[in-house]
Amino acid sequence: MTDYTARRTMMVDTQVRPSDVTKFPIIDAMLSVPREAYVPDGLREAAYVGENLDIGGGRVMLEPRTLAKMLEVLDVQPSHVALDVACGLGYSTAVLAQLCDFVVAVEDDEARSQEAQSILSERGVDNAAVMTGPLAAGSEKSGPYDIIAVQGGVEQVPSDLTDQLNEGGRIACLFLEGSLGVVRVGHKIDGIVNWRFAFNASAPVLNGFEKPAVFAL
Repeated sequence: MTDYTARRTMMVDTQVRPSDVTKFPIIDAMLSVPREAYVPDGLREAAYVGENLDIGGGRVMLEPRTLAKMLEVLDVQPSHVALDVACGLGYSTAVLAQLCDFVVAVEDDEARSQEAQSILSERGVDNAAVMTGPLAAGSEKSGPYDIIAVQGGVEQVPSDLTDQLNEGGRIACLFLEGSLGVVRVGHKIDGIVNWRFAFNASAPVLNGFEKPAVFAL
């Protein structure tokens, strides 16, 4: 029988801590949330690998290091309400739910959305709700949010999403620029989101976050 608890500890000790993730609540959440419960059944043995995990449909579950560093730079607080965009089967939502007051997650695939909600409910995560809809549209009716985390690559971030951020709030996105991926954190000040570099990472671009094609004659 696989000892997933030992794998979680190894993940934190070899992937998370060495990546300058120092906030204890993040480390504690990643030690306690069973990552293997939030992946497709056939991928449980690969749940703790140090790379993005292909969950089908052109989508990945971000590697533990990327998620942990994203949460570190977002500086999530216990009073925060968070929006988790492209939550997959809910792992990032479950981790966020340990760090803040409430999490609204968004998935564009109805079956995946329902499965994520089911897993979260089964695991007793009662301060999170999964909505179905276009990823780039977020969930305006449940906002505004103190924190927005986007669990995949983006080429651009629609204003529909940043409009859902509270004044003083923060958003983390993984921008794809050619073959290079850069996580940036946006701080909303006086209604404007100002972006700054956080760290390098990579992931496929999510639906709705592509730059429009430019046609030249």
